[in-house]
Amino acid sequence: MFDVVIIGAGVVGGMIARKLSGYNLSICLVEKESDVAMGATKANSAIIHAGFDAAVGSLKAKLNVRGSEMMENVARELGVKYRRNGSMVLAFNDDEKTVLDDLLERGVKNGVEGMRIIDSDELHRLEPNITDDVKYALLAPSGAIICPYELAIAAVGNAMDNGCELKTEYNVKNIINDGDCYLISDGENEIRSRYIVNCAGVYSDAIATLVGDTSFSVTPRRGEYMLVDKEFGTVVNHTLFRVPSKMGKGILVSPTVDGNLLLGPTSEDIEDKSDVSTTAPGLDTILKSVYETIKNPPSRSVITSFCGLRSTPDTGDFVINVPCERFVNAAGIESPGLSSSPAIAEYVAELLSGAGLVLEKKEDYNPIREPSHKFREMSLEEKNRFIAENPAYGRYICRCEEVSEGEIIAAIHTNPPARNLDAVKRRTRSGMGRCQGGFCSPSIVSILARELGIPFENVTKSGEGSIINFERTK
Repeated sequence: MFDVVIIGAGVVGGMIARKLSGYNLSICLVEKESDVAMGATKANSAIIHAGFDAAVGSLKAKLNVRGSEMMENVARELGVKYRRNGSMVLAFNDDEKTVLDDLLERGVKNGVEGMRIIDSDELHRLEPNITDDVKYALLAPSGAIICPYELAIAAVGNAMDNGCELKTEYNVKNIINDGDCYLISDGENEIRSRYIVNCAGVYSDAIATLVGDTSFSVTPRRGEYMLVDKEFGTVVNHTLFRVPSKMGKGILVSPTVDGNLLLGPTSEDIEDKSDVSTTAPGLDTILKSVYETIKNPPSRSVITSFCGLRSTPDTGDFVINVPCERFVNAAGIESPGLSSSPAIAEYVAELLSGAGLVLEKKEDYNPIREPSHKFREMSLEEKNRFIAENPAYGRYICRCEEVSEGEIIAAIHTNPPARNLDAVKRRTRSGMGRCQGGFCSPSIVSILARELGIPFENVTKSGEGSIINFERTK
């Protein structure tokens, strides 16, 4: 029997697992997909928001500002790249400037520091590639960027290193409260736990229903993105937003911590909780907005497009509560969920404590995790010493992103272990460059087969049903 089972291994579930692993508790993190960070966490804007957009007094506002304050230290402890590049909300006319005035006032009430509205001359000095049509901007220096799936993987790995158990491909179908504990079943296997935390993203309303909580519903809000080659990663320095609407913060232009340029997302409410397809109209919408925002957009250098689903609750705010005994919702976590995730973990721990869970600090808890990109950031002399100890680091597998065999092997054997091609990709960036895996994928399949001790035909792209090879031809 576990003390706590956390359902959903995205960035919120991962952060909660990491927080709880600092106490003398038995914890299990369950995920219906083949790997962690497979839902909204792997496909979002990668922004640590300053906190000026959410309604004053809302959970979103409180946890965004607190999470933003925490994130730099969390990223440092987990060895995750983080850059406080600041953000701008752009206004094209005086009517839109009134929205900036409102956002500034709201941000001050939310506790965001350092914000100010700048005029055309200053914003164009700071961002010379913004079009001349932009007249004003709300500047928020505390805005930042991070890699969301890298953060989630590191948080889950750190939790596992501190004793948390991870079960992937465990799709929760039923929950029964027998009075002393919960019986959690995927239809074949059963887990017992005293407490449950629901972090199931777009499926969090369905999980809540299993314990009788029908107080909220979640609508998937689809957002399409385009990723531009690193050659254009410095076109802008800040994260550039348009004036927000009721559907979200609009289409942004932002650098990424890995040196690319990110464009998007669109915003469309849909019914299908698994539809992550990209569309020609969606991508056209992104380009139209980008052409209005920056001069000479590098549309010919887009190397990939992707789509994510945001968990939009009908409550208008995060659903973080205790609807029944020993069950905590961390549901409907849409934007700014990534920014808020470490603060959400704090809040959920407080709710669990209030629900009777004893939180006794673990004396040997270690919050530090080695960076996964340590090798590529070394000096030439350091790399040579590293290669002398392990020759696998001297063989580059992914030329675009300069990923060595040693890093891929490490990803396969480090918590949470990579078990397929996309899992290796998320941990090492192999396959994320210009050729999008055209060169390195066959080699990575061979490495996975060798390290996992399985036939190469059994190596998948992203878990069950994603076969890459059927048989050997030569």
